[in-house]
Amino acid sequence: MNNLKLQGCGTALITPFKNEEVDYKAFENLVKSQIEAGIHFLVPLGTTGETPCLLDQERIKLLQIAKEHAAGRPVMVGVGTNSIVMTRNNIEVLTPYDPDAFLVVTPYYNKPSQDGLFSYFTAVADFAPRPVVLYNVPGRTGVNISADTTLRLAEHPNIIAVKEASGNYDQISKIIAHAPEGFAVLSGNDDETLSLMATGAAGVISVASNIVPREMVAMTEAMLRGDLAAARPIHHRLFDLFKNCFVESNPIPAKAALYLMGMIQNELRLPLVPAQESTMQLMEKTLKDLNLI
Repeated sequence: MNNLKLQGCGTALITPFKNEEVDYKAFENLVKSQIEAGIHFLVPLGTTGETPCLLDQERIKLLQIAKEHAAGRPVMVGVGTNSIVMTRNNIEVLTPYDPDAFLVVTPYYNKPSQDGLFSYFTAVADFAPRPVVLYNVPGRTGVNISADTTLRLAEHPNIIAVKEASGNYDQISKIIAHAPEGFAVLSGNDDETLSLMATGAAGVISVASNIVPREMVAMTEAMLRGDLAAARPIHHRLFDLFKNCFVESNPIPAKAALYLMGMIQNELRLPLVPAQESTMQLMEKTLKDLNLI
């Protein structure tokens, strides 16, 4: 069950909309472009995919499209909620469509203790028929998984990795240093990918790779082979993009960029709305600076 190896760059895929419906054709084209660029794995149905606003049948179809066009790359799907009942339900709904792993975000709003987090993720991992990846993003959930709790969970045979978006280098470095063999630490922030991979992280689950998959693949592959001289200029070239993708709530700026590139409609599902005019101008300048438009 747990021979899946996650490394390099995985894209946290956006979900395109058109006239308030999921634009499945645009999503298919996006997946195809990712595979053509050499992306290492795909992550639909995460925060970037506006998954809390998707119906079950929409999630199923998006997973089916991702699997159909993944060309053998792993497809990890987001299933996490702030309820063990609903998280298990999501796993049951999606398992028949053959995801390779489940990305499970820290329960939000409830504000569980570290013991509560440990018990919750253990229950999910015990239940899940595929490997589980923890997702720590306290800026969106209001709760942080401590390094000690993550390392306790890393001993579970069905928990294979953590997507770490805490921005706490001390915490992430401790996890990398003490994680058991086979447990991967993946950056959850594009701008921290180079520094965390230099410390020993296995890669990134990236927002920016929706826009620049080929360069994110090149940077992470360079870091995996220890070629900092090749990775560093890519990091510096993309750094403004990394930052500008978060001037408004993700995925608002990323969708603005993909719209400017002619790949999707600039549409989100409420409560998110399209980018402000200042963000559109910023993303247009960023893309022009990168020769993407």
